[in-house]
Amino acid sequence: MSEKVKKLYYSISEVSEMTGLKQYVLRYWETEFSNLKPQKNKAGNRAYRESDIAVVREIKRLLYDERFTIEGARQYFKGKKARMTVEPGEPAVAREEPDLKVLRDLKAGLDDLLKTVREYKN
Repeated sequence: MSEKVKKLYYSISEVSEMTGLKQYVLRYWETEFSNLKPQKNKAGNRAYRESDIAVVREIKRLLYDERFTIEGARQYFKGKKARMTVEPGEPAVAREEPDLKVLRDLKAGLDDLLKTVREYKN
């Protein structure tokens, strides 16, 4: 049987192997991101849950793929938390509404870039 067993907790070395990140990077990210706080067992070793690993993967995506700065990734999580709503009797749900100011700023930046490219071509 080569099926992987889902565990409740994973060690930092297991998370490092799963995510392709060095252990020191994971430890550093704990100091930079308040939403990444794995529990520690009685021996003081980090015990990552699936939710912690999901946060690690999201941070990795933001920093490595989306090229966010650490501060930008922090702001992303801060904004994501602000969009969380709780209805009476319901669990918290992330509401993925576009931030209109960000979209307008992005459009203005793209318009400026397009103008610059057109001027350069002429």
